[in-house]
Amino acid sequence: MCRFLVYKGSDEILLSKLILDPTHSILTQSFDSRLRLDMRRPHNGDGFGIGYYTEPKLGPEPCIFTSTTPAWNCVNLQRIASKTASHLIFAHVRATTEGSLSDDNCHPFCHGSLMWMHNGGLGGWKHIKRPLGQRLADKWYLGVQGGTDSEWAFALYLDTLERMGYNPTCPPKTGFGPSVLRQAMLKTITQINDFIADIPDSVLEKEHVDTRSLLNFAITDGHSVVCTRYVSSRTDEAASLYYSSGTTWEDKKSWVTVPTNSTLTIHKQTVMVHPIIDEYYSHNPYHRRSSQFAQDKGLVTNEKAALTGTKSAVAPIVSTRPVPNISSNIHDSLTNNLTNPMHTSPVSSPANENGPSKPSTPLSDLRNISLLSLASQTSSKPQQLGNTKKKRKSLSFIEPPQDTSPSQAPDSPLQRTFGTPAKIAQYFPEIN
Repeated sequence: MCRFLVYKGSDEILLSKLILDPTHSILTQSFDSRLRLDMRRPHNGDGFGIGYYTEPKLGPEPCIFTSTTPAWNCVNLQRIASKTASHLIFAHVRATTEGSLSDDNCHPFCHGSLMWMHNGGLGGWKHIKRPLGQRLADKWYLGVQGGTDSEWAFALYLDTLERMGYNPTCPPKTGFGPSVLRQAMLKTITQINDFIADIPDSVLEKEHVDTRSLLNFAITDGHSVVCTRYVSSRTDEAASLYYSSGTTWEDKKSWVTVPTNSTLTIHKQTVMVHPIIDEYYSHNPYHRRSSQFAQDKGLVTNEKAALTGTKSAVAPIVSTRPVPNISSNIHDSLTNNLTNPMHTSPVSSPANENGPSKPSTPLSDLRNISLLSLASQTSSKPQQLGNTKKKRKSLSFIEPPQDTSPSQAPDSPLQRTFGTPAKIAQYFPEIN
């Protein structure tokens, strides 16, 4: 699938500072994407495009440069980007799914002051292309130059905008406004869903048509920007989309994930996120979606996949059967080993064969868990090390006492005296 980038700021920025220079720029992502999962098309080498707006005296239309040459191998891109600055920039690298490799199929597309990009695909495209074309007015139908579903979706957007009473060819000096752009976007998505819903069930079953659409759109009139992150499914996750506002893009912590089935609207220096409330929207904040569909399309980040895998790896196992209390058994076994050093019976099994084990306190549980860990580590060491320790312990235990009188009895290995009262009083007189 594709990748795109949008920049809008109060100050102009060199294209090279945004597209070429960053260590993980969109040009770098075209051949070395750290977040790409799609192994069928591991590179975005099917062309690229950049679009930007110049000074108002040159007209409201954007300047667009596209090429079928891979972005990482285009010398002209480096020459242009190092000498071009703009306050609103679109950039797109393509991995084709629909349409041939040609300049006409490279994003962004434009009409008048409007500029359009798309990442994803229209569900059941081969079955909705004809009804979508029949919906369009002649000038929008004939204006399609390429063969991608993305350009046809743009034609549908232009037709929708005109039906709302706005002329896409003659925009106002201050633009159409964010509300108009967003409303036209919502209606375009609704119409795409309606076309898919009209596909006969017999065709869906016979040809196994995938009706799910991934619609990450971006539209701008040179003043406002509207982006969408959308999937026509209640159970699947949409393609990833992030934004950063008020900070430099070098700070990874400043990037925010756009929620699934939402619009991102940028007007001047204000960023607004709105939900797309339709049949695929869930009002439940705990609603979970599967990322498998987007992963199959290569549109989900590895970070999310790694996070999911980590959770499944360390998640506790839930069982309907009660877990036996093993702490008292381990405690009794280790106590026997300490009090009877010549007896080297192994640690007893956690399962209590004679009946339910005795309850233990939380402190005892913690102590016994650490003892169990120590016992397991000792058993896993080489045999000679274990025998050495046991021999040292056994020697200290089996030495015969010189005299059985209490005054000369050796110190117990488990209870040792650390000083006498006389010595303590000598060095610490304040205790007396």
